[in-house]
Amino acid sequence: MSDRLPHEKGFHISWDQIHRDSRALAWRLDGKGPDDGAWKAIVAITRGGMAPAMIIARELDVRTVDTISIKSYDHQQQSEAKVLKSPDADMMGDGEGILIIDDLVDTGKTLEVVKNLFPKAHIATVYAKPMGRPMVDSFITEVSQDTWIFFPWDMALQYVEPYRGKD
Repeated sequence: MSDRLPHEKGFHISWDQIHRDSRALAWRLDGKGPDDGAWKAIVAITRGGMAPAMIIARELDVRTVDTISIKSYDHQQQSEAKVLKSPDADMMGDGEGILIIDDLVDTGKTLEVVKNLFPKAHIATVYAKPMGRPMVDSFITEVSQDTWIFFPWDMALQYVEPYRGKD
């Protein structure tokens, strides 16, 4: 039996790794938009989707980028998803031709809100957990449901105790 907390089963992502994985997601999405393969716009789910969306927008040469802000976490506790800021309504319509980007799908609650608002949008995440996978159209890497992903914007460099032992 481990005395580690659930969040200590961590998958640490560096800036280099999020950049490589976001580019891989862009390559997977290239040519898949409804307008001769092009996407009309990218919408980042704030805050985690902003870095991947920026990278994907650059790779796919999409100049129209907006955000949707949905709060579903307080620190590491998930709560009911609530829309704090919506993207431009005229641009969005029902989501046709829109690429919605987030860093991770966990339980799928956040993306369920997005899918209900924009049912024809293509939802892509860099990382996916099994419970949330049905909400995502495209992703790069799957991790187990009990893994906590530590993104580079959430971390600082510091000493980490070895997994086994004290040395």
